[in-house]
Amino acid sequence: MTEDLTTVEAIPESRIGFRGIRLPSFTRIMRPEPASNGLVTAPTELATLEGRNISAWFGDHQVLDRVSLTMEAGVITSLIGPSGCGKSTFLRILNRMHELVPSASLAGEVLLDGEDIYDPARKLVEARKHIGMVFQKPNPFPAQSIYDNVVAGLTLTGTRVSRDERDELVESCLTKAGLWKEVKDRLRAPGAGLSGGQQQRLCIARSLAVRPRVLLMDEPCSALDPTSTRVIEETMLELADEVTIVIVTHNMQQAQRVSQHCAFFLASQGTPGAIVEHGDTDAMFADPIDPRTFDYVNGRFG
Repeated sequence: MTEDLTTVEAIPESRIGFRGIRLPSFTRIMRPEPASNGLVTAPTELATLEGRNISAWFGDHQVLDRVSLTMEAGVITSLIGPSGCGKSTFLRILNRMHELVPSASLAGEVLLDGEDIYDPARKLVEARKHIGMVFQKPNPFPAQSIYDNVVAGLTLTGTRVSRDERDELVESCLTKAGLWKEVKDRLRAPGAGLSGGQQQRLCIARSLAVRPRVLLMDEPCSALDPTSTRVIEETMLELADEVTIVIVTHNMQQAQRVSQHCAFFLASQGTPGAIVEHGDTDAMFADPIDPRTFDYVNGRFG
């Protein structure tokens, strides 16, 4: 597949928007990890991600209209709103998955520390390496072991490491995903043999192995029991020290528990999705500016 999104569909000039505009670089937060060897020693560089004037279409159907949102470095941002308002589409746009749909097109920019990930000069694999994704349904590679699932991304990104570094990486990522103690004695067992909650944490570990700077999570707990949900939420809160997290959730309590920043999406009367309001999560839930936000977070619709 071509890496120039404008060739996915013949997009009218009016949809292209302002390509090539660069923002000044954001302040970068560097947090060193505990000393170790090889691949896992490099400090984690937290990144700010910004969607600027994002509009999106599937064929002639517009699903997002000029959405702009800054997801700050080291912060968990939750995207909330009723089904069909474009939250998951926006999330997929943030790491170039939208273009996988043959009829899809978009306008606007996605900036990772001021650099547009849709710039034709940037490789698709580079964007996916820096901006990882965890899906609603756990998707470990069924024919691979727990160990091989974690390191699968190294092959896909062409990263070459020694066996010792690989072993250390597996332990480090499984530990960060809260799974190491549960699987350390059966790393060669099939990843698909784990429980649903364990599989989701394995997918988180797999995403972490390529050292992303941003982690996108599309309703990662929707298919899990309350105990597994609690573990995943604890994992997210711990990971926020080293990766910027953006989560789509329909669970208002979850948004309140895990996120510091929140954006409320809404599409009504056949109009494309847009952000009604965004800001500090506590303020959004306690004293929102827009009455539609108040109604949604208090369960009056959606």
